[in-house]
Amino acid sequence: MARVVRGLSLVFSGVFAGFLVCVAVLENSLRGFGASVYTQVRLVELDSLDRLASVTLIPAIVTTVVLAIWARGNDRRVVLAAVVLLVVVFVTTLAINLPINSDQTAWSVQNPPADWAAVRDRWQLAHLIRTAAALLAFGALIGSTLSTRQPFRDPENGRRVLKEPSGR
Repeated sequence: MARVVRGLSLVFSGVFAGFLVCVAVLENSLRGFGASVYTQVRLVELDSLDRLASVTLIPAIVTTVVLAIWARGNDRRVVLAAVVLLVVVFVTTLAINLPINSDQTAWSVQNPPADWAAVRDRWQLAHLIRTAAALLAFGALIGSTLSTRQPFRDPENGRRVLKEPSGR
């Protein structure tokens, strides 16, 4: 069961981190355009991307917390670091990105607010923070997975033994 939870934690955190990187690339591309184009693209983003974030971030947090509960030793510390980073993502999203998203749903493509660039910059900075945290969490989970001792069957006697991380 722990292998399944570890796998799910990796999948959800990896998909979520990849999603954030894609949004960061799109948002960076938008910096060269004016208020109307930025507003129109944001309205399209806001149509469904919040749902994608929810269906990947929430399971990533839940499975990583479960993994942290089951983990032992150094593995637990690494997985707990991933949990903390995912919580940073969650808090940043709730405190900064979602309120801005909510405000932006009322923006008009024909008449964006005068402070649209300042709002964009604040959203993008918060997004950069959560993207970095999500990537670090995913990296920590990968590192944890690679350093965990894996059981295997001894070819000589068929008994289950632990394989050293170096493969010895």
